[in-house]
Amino acid sequence: MIEELAPLGVRRVVANGTQEADWARVLELAQKHTIVIPSLGLHPWYVADRTPEWFSKLSGLVRSRNCAVGEIGLDRWIENYDMPTQEKVFVEQLALAASLNRAASIHCLKAWGRLLEILQSEPRPATGFLLHSYGGPAEMIPKFAELGGYFSFSGHFAHARKEKQRDVFRRVPPERLLVETDAPDMSLPEELQQFEAGNEINHPANLRAIYTFAAEMFALPLDEFAHKIEANFLRLFAPVLRLPANDHIASGHSGRVGTNSLA
Repeated sequence: MIEELAPLGVRRVVANGTQEADWARVLELAQKHTIVIPSLGLHPWYVADRTPEWFSKLSGLVRSRNCAVGEIGLDRWIENYDMPTQEKVFVEQLALAASLNRAASIHCLKAWGRLLEILQSEPRPATGFLLHSYGGPAEMIPKFAELGGYFSFSGHFAHARKEKQRDVFRRVPPERLLVETDAPDMSLPEELQQFEAGNEINHPANLRAIYTFAAEMFALPLDEFAHKIEANFLRLFAPVLRLPANDHIASGHSGRVGTNSLA
């Protein structure tokens, strides 16, 4: 998959670990491939499976390695969710990201009001945070943006039934917009897919197709749109990128691989 990304101009991959079992795999990927930027977090889906040592392990890895934090977040969509525990785990990880000024990638389903309350009351990373595959309402965009939020557009929103969410994204300030695949999940429409990974798995290299769709949606030339997204990506992930001022990245943000993001 990484070999297929290079011809597309993709030069950075943010790979998100979402549970303790993923973290070592993500770090191994980053060690083997300089294209990979590791991001580690405990996703709300896996909160119930955490060990007593989960936070000390996460904190040690993030502090010792050049990692972002995520995916983390809140989810009322899953069955038998435990919101008090989700909130506690989320706040701990958000504080870690804030203390190290590392970008936090946030997952949220059916908990946008509570997420906003927590972000308003708790420390946040100065570099900002990413609302991955943003599915919240348009009226909350200015409030999240004021707190440092970025909003990523995934290929899933290219489906015809997602016109309402596309209208929401048209309200996102240009300097706060990112693009993602959310691979291996939330695949784009079949007619837009340029790469297949088998078993209906969304391929990270579909990022370019999503850029093309989004550029047309915002009525911008593809190159101009890509440069805008690139600037946003560099701003958000600056603390973990540590790039020279003249380094240039063809970027965006793609979603999870096991869980995984692409830029």
